[in-house]
Amino acid sequence: MTNQKTRRIVMLGVLASVAVLLSLVNCPIFPSAPHLRFETADVPVLIAGFAFGPGAGLMVTFIMAVLMAAITGLDGAVGALMHFLSTGSLVLAASFIYRRYHTLRGAIAGLIAGTIAQTVAMPLVNLAIVPIIYGFSREQVAAMLPILFAFNAVKAGLSSIITFLVYKRVSWFLKGFVVQDGRQEDYEESTKGAY
Repeated sequence: MTNQKTRRIVMLGVLASVAVLLSLVNCPIFPSAPHLRFETADVPVLIAGFAFGPGAGLMVTFIMAVLMAAITGLDGAVGALMHFLSTGSLVLAASFIYRRYHTLRGAIAGLIAGTIAQTVAMPLVNLAIVPIIYGFSREQVAAMLPILFAFNAVKAGLSSIITFLVYKRVSWFLKGFVVQDGRQEDYEESTKGAY
């Protein structure tokens, strides 16, 4: 059991590291808001949440947010908090539903719910936090809400689609790495029919 816990921690650390590396490769989606940039860092976080549960997904989210703030220096603790809330809302909703309904339909429903959660949450978070921290008026932030909704919908939607396409291909390796010591047959039996 201790070895299994250790391997799980190692795997979550690897996924967090991959997320950080992917976050460094980014590009703007909307020319009118070049500061809003898309990256695929949420994909390994979603994979962690699907493979190991919502708590693991949030743990990887936290590690990624802190490391990104430390590496890039962008917005410091506030940037880390915004990143955690953004990815956390996506992974929490998606992995919670998938953990409850461990099927193809559950995966799709979870990813849709996660996309909606991030799309709705982040404009509201910006409206609450940005005026306090950066001195913008609420009216200025409110004027940006349409682009924030659109950006988060596209970002979460693309991350969800990529996760859907790659998860099945990598989940066997992730779980197989953690479940060793003669438990592989039990693992394969327990995951029959799961997405």
